Amino acid sequence: MKKSVNLEPSADTTQALKPTFELIQSQLVLVEERIREQARAFDPAVEGYVAYAVESHGKRLRPALALLAGGATGQIVQSHFDLAVVVELIHAATLVHDDILDGADQRRGQPTANAKWGNAISVLLGDCLFAHALKLSSNFENGEICRRIATAASDVCSGEIIQTQRRFDLSLTVPDYYKILEMKTGALFGVATELSALINGAPEETIAALKTFGLRLGTAYQIYDDCLDLAGNEAEAGKSLGSDLRKGKLTLPILHLLHHSSPKERQELSEIILSGSDAELHILLERAVEAGAVKAAVATGREMLQEAGAQIEGLPPTPYREALSELVVTLDGMIGQFADRSAGRLAH
Repeated sequence: MKKSVNLEPSADTTQALKPTFELIQSQLVLVEERIREQARAFDPAVEGYVAYAVESHGKRLRPALALLAGGATGQIVQSHFDLAVVVELIHAATLVHDDILDGADQRRGQPTANAKWGNAISVLLGDCLFAHALKLSSNFENGEICRRIATAASDVCSGEIIQTQRRFDLSLTVPDYYKILEMKTGALFGVATELSALINGAPEETIAALKTFGLRLGTAYQIYDDCLDLAGNEAEAGKSLGSDLRKGKLTLPILHLLHHSSPKERQELSEIILSGSDAELHILLERAVEAGAVKAAVATGREMLQEAGAQIEGLPPTPYREALSELVVTLDGMIGQFADRSAGRLAH
């Protein structure tokens, strides 16, 4: 069986986000250096594996959120850099494990850890990254920060378990899907923004608002990725379209299509999802676009971004708050492009 290629849509997405992160570019460079330095904390026999796993040309979205939220609620201090490193290490751990689960042999144009060294070492490598992130989080003077990071890490892992458990599960509901997304993606976004406010001693209502901001933003970002997998192009996605569907991951556009089809159509679609050929899956993807299922998912993602934007309206008017607002606008544009490619209408 041919292994899949699991590449994030890094090139176009990173370019789109670049202006938004210009304000913190110098700080992100420092975060990048500190992330790479973490490999030296391991035994020399392990250091090379860790260095390879954290080496990245990715977006560093979570560290950027930690820094921007820090600036938006006060000053960016050393603890915000520490938080940025911790959340990115947890993210790196999830990517290592995701690639094993998906049988992916490339990520961002480079061989995955499992392609280079096999699943056994890669599982343990992901474990090492998780453990090291939690070890670093124990250095915060406020023990509540460590507890909330551990809770977020647990949510991420639980979300991945539930998603894996529900592959090819045609009884999956839209609320089930939202729960999975909020856990596996939103939780880490949320803890980055929430704890940045907590580090600055922000009022409880501000901390709660920043957490909700991160949760909604992260969930909307995952919806963008889901739409990209169906209605993007392979150059943007960096992978074959429909790869999630081939793995049995029922994303929001597919759920919309199933739930707004006649019983007969739903039966036909279900059979394709469970055992269809590549050609049949391609037709299903086209149907999701033509029937308006992608358009409906886009509308949901945009609603979540509006909810996210509302959470930061009460923050002082600073360049950092403006950058967070610009991030919402940028992601709205990234998701919105798929509505323009969709024909037909479907209530959501």
